[in-house]
Amino acid sequence: MIEPGSTIGVLGGGQLGRMTGQAARALGYGFTVYEPQANCPAGHVADLEINAPYSDEAALERLASSADVVTYEFENVPVEATRLLEERVTLHPRPEILHICQNREREKNFLRDNGIPCAPFAIVDSLEDLENALNEIGRPSVLKTAAFGYDGKGQLKISSEDTDTESTWSRFGKHRAVLEDWMDFSMEISVIVAANEQGDLSTFPVAENIHTNHILDYSIVPARISPELQKQAESLAKEIAQKLDLVGLLGVELFVLKDGALAVNELAPRPHNSGHCTIDACVTSQFEQFVRAVCGLPLGSTELFRPITMVNILGDAWIDRHPNFRAILENPDAKLHLYGKAEARKGRKMGHFCVLADSADAAYEKARELKARL
Repeated sequence: MIEPGSTIGVLGGGQLGRMTGQAARALGYGFTVYEPQANCPAGHVADLEINAPYSDEAALERLASSADVVTYEFENVPVEATRLLEERVTLHPRPEILHICQNREREKNFLRDNGIPCAPFAIVDSLEDLENALNEIGRPSVLKTAAFGYDGKGQLKISSEDTDTESTWSRFGKHRAVLEDWMDFSMEISVIVAANEQGDLSTFPVAENIHTNHILDYSIVPARISPELQKQAESLAKEIAQKLDLVGLLGVELFVLKDGALAVNELAPRPHNSGHCTIDACVTSQFEQFVRAVCGLPLGSTELFRPITMVNILGDAWIDRHPNFRAILENPDAKLHLYGKAEARKGRKMGHFCVLADSADAAYEKARELKARL
């Protein structure tokens, strides 16, 4: 067990690292952040901020010597950096998990090889591959870059009318890709599961997620699904965590299909956007649970106090005006969280707010009203 008073190092300096650092400090840990860009959100709450490329071995050595355990807050970290660190300091989740989850091809193969339900898919690396894959998978389908995609980036839907395969391949950029069957889903949900070195597993309440332009807009907790489906989703998340030999946190994104079945969409081995509401509505937040897991502490209770809806605040809210934060701050059931980012840009996550209520429906409606006033 890595006791409070020790130092946690985090690769990546965004809002997930920032909120992890805040949780670490609340438990008495020191906090070091490693981020190529200076003045990052996580750096504002860190004891030490190291600004260097992820390929800088000397800087990585400095991180290893300054921390008792190291983790990462997003997947776009070169796996080589984590492997170097693992030789010098405790690192969770293990590099192989990052290697799987930062690449759609490896992730889909992992799911299929372990019998986890997911969309039918085929690997594409040429025009001929795409033609063969479309014959196998059919249309509509979605073409996704194999590496480094998030928030809908690197994706192209292929409709039944898109019959010019050569044009499609050119528009996509001719990148190595995964072609997936277009899933006819009724809802998108997510489950966050935590695991420590002792083998304890714990899930947070299932979140119902609503996206706009491929970016998470609302997360409603608890998800408005049957108790049986909630249990199935939680069970799937635990099964995946065990098969990955996870120590840390894993966000599991799933589709609820029209026939009621579940299909896993993506895995994220770190705190998840849909889990931000746990700060305001659960006994233990996902960020505190993340700290507990990587430090080998007992996992905390994930009990939900009240239904809640989380809303992302994007840089769009700053276009031609200043956001009306007063509308949120004067509401006794709402909580505002801003990430300290220096520049607001369209589509950039600048913060979030949460609204609590006596039912999931009421929380969602209140959140929609507040967003309209923002």
